[in-house]
Amino acid sequence: MSLSTRLTGPELTDTRSTRVTAARRLVKRAFRARGRQFLAEGPQAVTEALALPGVVQELFATSPAAERNPDVVAAAVAREVPVRLVSGEVFDSLAQTVTPQGVLAVCRFVDVPYAEVLAARPRLVAMLAQVRDPGNAGTVLRCADAAGADAVVLSDASVDVYNPKCVRASAGSLFHLPVAVGVPAPAGADGLREAGVTVLAADGAGEIDLTEAGERGLLSGPTAWIFGNEAWGLPPATRALADAVVRVPVYGRAESLNLATAAAVCLYASAQAQRAPGGCRCGGDEAAP
Repeated sequence: MSLSTRLTGPELTDTRSTRVTAARRLVKRAFRARGRQFLAEGPQAVTEALALPGVVQELFATSPAAERNPDVVAAAVAREVPVRLVSGEVFDSLAQTVTPQGVLAVCRFVDVPYAEVLAARPRLVAMLAQVRDPGNAGTVLRCADAAGADAVVLSDASVDVYNPKCVRASAGSLFHLPVAVGVPAPAGADGLREAGVTVLAADGAGEIDLTEAGERGLLSGPTAWIFGNEAWGLPPATRALADAVVRVPVYGRAESLNLATAAAVCLYASAQAQRAPGGCRCGGDEAAP
């Protein structure tokens, strides 16, 4: 099948056209919330989104990008997603990157109810409490995915997970694991604890370090990590929600670790402990709580 036969209508060259204007509005949070749609930019993110039935609503691509990524176009056609060829000028008006890759999708929201996360009896969860930087939030989501986490939870005071920068930073992981949004931190922690999950807060002033937490067996069972704001960390009220407050030991002269790095260290420590003999992920589903 030729490229021309896969496209929906002629090439869009007017940046003020109805379709282009509707997509461009999704850069703003208010319009995303109103239509429950967001933009995913780049072949990797679009490919991951297309793997989920019904998520991608519309695909925009420049002609060179469509030729470079025939599998993306074919996947969209297979999903019966409208594929719209656009000029470079039009795509630049939609893209949020310095060097656009020429492929962008309009997607429906993919977050799930928090009750669904709890009902699945998660064994590793990352909770973001008042995390405001979209790049950091997306990177933590990517780290959680890589560490095999079962879900990511964003508090009601955290950044919009559908912010274009957050979506890009997640590198497709937004489409890989359940994400719950708008969850008040106290209700989030209580729900996890009721589901049999130990709630740990990551904080540089924690009373125990990560090594000691492992030695105490805090990491080998179902675990949720609370990560705080980039600038001021976790306030006392949020720290009080945890069963223990844990610090990542700094052996060198660095003042501290940034949020995403600390999250990666903590999540992988739990993932490793859970996969060790006696951990909650040993023995398959039979080891689940």
